[in-house]
Amino acid sequence: MISERKLFATRKELAAALASDVAAYLSGVITDRGSAQLAVSGGTTPKLFFHFLARSRIDWARVTITLVDERCVRSTDERSNAKLVRDYLMQAKAASARFVPLYENVDTSGLGPFDVVVLGMGTDGHTASFLPGGDHLTQALDIVGKERLVTMTAPGYPEKRITFTLPILLDSNFVALHIEGDEKLKVLEAAEKPGPVKDMPIRAFLKSREPVILYWSP
Repeated sequence: MISERKLFATRKELAAALASDVAAYLSGVITDRGSAQLAVSGGTTPKLFFHFLARSRIDWARVTITLVDERCVRSTDERSNAKLVRDYLMQAKAASARFVPLYENVDTSGLGPFDVVVLGMGTDGHTASFLPGGDHLTQALDIVGKERLVTMTAPGYPEKRITFTLPILLDSNFVALHIEGDEKLKVLEAAEKPGPVKDMPIRAFLKSREPVILYWSP
């Protein structure tokens, strides 16, 4: 469920506020437990958020960063979420963080539970790689399932993907949904209306009892 709606006039204001909130939460976790884990999304929307977050004053050496999902492409590919994170987030102060990608023979067994999860959303209502028509969508959405990661292929998506499953992503005390533009706001409003989760997988988070904080700007 959306527990709070943070609306901003500009994308810069949104990015700065989201970065500030995420940094503050991670700092609190580090103080309490000594380390923290952050899972972020790819695409073009997070770039400005990454810019601000990378310059936040927290103990980055104690932070592990990974991805909510990934395209099964080489890390040098422009469509790689790992490349996006390395180019825009693993910079400045955040360069000392530990980054664990999801593709190319990496060990993800030590990942999770996540302290902070930042989700995005596509104009078809997908989030992470919970893709409408996906071959493993049922497994990804199974709230009592035992799988941590599943692969996903779907019509209209050129690459195979890998994604953390719903119970893994919901197992966090700070879940943010970061979207921008009027089109995506209309999609979200449609998703909040009754309808099948498989048609608009973002509904899995909207229908959950776990709180999700919306960050939006035009």
